[in-house]
Amino acid sequence: MGSSWELHFITGLQTLNDILTAGIAITAFSLLLYALSFNLKDRVARSFAIVLLSVVIVFTSESLASTTQATAIMDRAYRLQWVGLVFLPAAYLHLSDALLITVGRPSRGRRRLAVRLTYLVSAFFLLLLIEGRLVGPLQLDARPAPHHQRTPWTALFTLYYVVILALAVANFLRAYQRTLTRSGRRRMAYLMAGATAPALGTYPYLLYGSTLAANHPLVFWLAVVAANFLVGGLTVVMAYAVAFFGVTWPDRVVKARLFKWILRGPVTASLTLGAMTVVRRIGEIYGQVYTAAVPLSVVVVILVMEYAITLLGPALERRFFLGPDREQLILLQNMEERLFTSSDLRQFLDTILAAVRDTMQSSFAFVAALEIANLPGLIVVSGDRRLFSIFDLAGALEQVPDGGADRREFLWRGFLVLPLYGHHQKDEPPLLIGLLGCYSGERRQLDEAQRHALWLLAERAALALEDRLLQQRIFQTLENIQPQAEYLQKMRASGRYVLSPDWLQDDDRVTALVKDAFSHYWGGPKLTRNPLLELEVVQQMAVDYAGNRANALRALLRRALETVRPEGERRFTTEWILYNILELKFLQGQKVRDVAARLALSEADLYRKQRVAIAEVARAIIEMETEVRRKKSGKERSEHHGV
Repeated sequence: MGSSWELHFITGLQTLNDILTAGIAITAFSLLLYALSFNLKDRVARSFAIVLLSVVIVFTSESLASTTQATAIMDRAYRLQWVGLVFLPAAYLHLSDALLITVGRPSRGRRRLAVRLTYLVSAFFLLLLIEGRLVGPLQLDARPAPHHQRTPWTALFTLYYVVILALAVANFLRAYQRTLTRSGRRRMAYLMAGATAPALGTYPYLLYGSTLAANHPLVFWLAVVAANFLVGGLTVVMAYAVAFFGVTWPDRVVKARLFKWILRGPVTASLTLGAMTVVRRIGEIYGQVYTAAVPLSVVVVILVMEYAITLLGPALERRFFLGPDREQLILLQNMEERLFTSSDLRQFLDTILAAVRDTMQSSFAFVAALEIANLPGLIVVSGDRRLFSIFDLAGALEQVPDGGADRREFLWRGFLVLPLYGHHQKDEPPLLIGLLGCYSGERRQLDEAQRHALWLLAERAALALEDRLLQQRIFQTLENIQPQAEYLQKMRASGRYVLSPDWLQDDDRVTALVKDAFSHYWGGPKLTRNPLLELEVVQQMAVDYAGNRANALRALLRRALETVRPEGERRFTTEWILYNILELKFLQGQKVRDVAARLALSEADLYRKQRVAIAEVARAIIEMETEVRRKKSGKERSEHHGV
C-alpha cells in the first residue's frame, strides 16, 4: 500500500515538474523579450539577456525531452540542453563584469579579456558536445530519469563551471560593496540572490548522483520540484533587479510595467500549459490520449486570465505601485481617456453645426475659434463652403456687442452670428473665444423656440472651445517642464547606482551635465560638484586658473559655446539664435521671459531651441575631451617605447 501510494505521489511530482519546467522556459523567454524591448541599450541588460537565453535553451530542451517517447528526439533534446549550459558560466561572468562597470569599476583589460576567453572556452566545449565527447550516450532506462553518461570532458567542464561561477560571485560581491545608495544595494542583493537559482538549478546533477537518486526517488523528485520552484521565482527576482538598469522611468513605472508583463506573459502561458497538461494526463488515465477538453481548457484559461488582468490589473497597480500620490497619478491616467483632442473637437462641432442648420434650415454654418494666448485658432464649417468667402471675420468681431453675459446675436453680411464666451476665472469678465454663425440670407425674426435652441447649441460649442483652451494650456505647460522632468529622471536613474567613469560615451548624460553647469554658471553646487570637473580637458585648463577647476569648467563652457557662434558680428537673426539663447540666459543671467521677447520666440520654442544648443555645446566638449585623451594616450605610448 505504501509503495503504491509512493508511486502515485512520484507520478504526480513528475507531472508537476513537467509543468514547472515548461513554465520556467516560458518565464525566461518572456523576460528575455522584456529585456530586449525596454533596456537593451544597457550593458547589464544585454549580458542578462544572454543568461536568460541560456536558461531558455536549458529548460525548453528539458521540457521537450520529458514529453516525447522517441529515443532519438529525447537524445537530441538533452544534448541541446547542454548548449545553454556550456555558455551559462561565460554569461554570468559577463553579467558580473557589466555590473562592476556600472558601479564605477571599469575593466583595465584583464576582466574584459577573461570574459572573452570564457566565451571561447564555452565554444570549445560546444565543439566537444557536437563531436559527442562532452557527454556520453543517453541512458534511456536510467532511474529516476534518463540522462547522459559522463566522460572525462564532463568532469573538466564541471570544474570550469564551478570556477567561473565562483569568479562571477566574487564580482557580484565587489559590485555590491561599491553600491552606495540604499535602493541600489537592495536591488543588487536581489540580483545576487536571484542569480544563484539558474546557476545551481540548471546543472544536470544526475551525472554524479544517479545512484543516490535511484535509491531515493521520492527525495529526488521533491528536491527537483523545490529547485524548479526556486529557479522560476528567483529568475523573476533577478529580472526585477535588472529592469532598473538603463531606464529613466520612476520605480513605480518599472514595477508596474514588469508586473503587467509577467501577468500577461509567463503567468497566463504557464497556467494555460498547466491546465492543458493536467487535462491531458487525466484523459490518459481514462484511456483518452487527446480529447476536446484539452483545447477547451486552453481557451477557458486564456479568456479567464485576460478578463481577470483587465478587471483587476488597474486596481492592483493602484494598490501596490502608485504609493501616497495615488490620487494625482490616477487623475493623470484618467486624462488620456477623457482628453478632448482636436479631432474630437471637430467631430463635436460638426454635430453642433448640423443641429444649427436643422434648426435654422440654413445651407451653411460655421464655428470660428479665436487665437488666444499664442494658441492657434480653428474654423469648422458645415455646408456650402463658398458662402464663407463673403463672411468677413475681422469685421464681424468689431460688431460683437459689449457685455458677454447677455444672449445677444447680430446679423452680419447675411449671417446670423452668436458670440461664444469662456469663463476662465470667476472674478474676471467673460472672454470672447469664438463665433458661431449660420447663413440666413435676408433678415428675419427668430421665434422664441428657435432662439432658445440656437443659444443652447452655442453654449455647448463655447464649452467645448473653452475646454480645448484649458487643455492646450496644460499641454503647453507640460512641454515647458519636459526638459527639466527628463533631466530629473536621468539624475534619479543615475543615482540608483554609481556611474561608470566611461559615462562620457553617453551623449544624453553629458548634455544633462552641461545644462546643469550652465544653470549654476556663476556659482552653485551644480557647477562646483559637477562630474565634468573630472574631465582631462578641465584639469589641463585648471593650470591656467591656479588649480581652480570650477573656473576652468566655466572657461570650457565658454570655449564650447564659441563653436556654436556663427562668424561675423553678433546679430539677432535666425542663424545666431542658438548662441544668443545660451549667452543671454546663462552667461548674462537674463530671465526666460526677457530672452524670449528679445529673440521673438515663445517660451516653449525657446526651451526647444535651448535643448538643441546645449546638445551642440555638449558635443563640442566631448570632441575636446576625446582629443585630449588621444594626445595623452599617444604621449604615453611614445614614452613607453622610448624607455
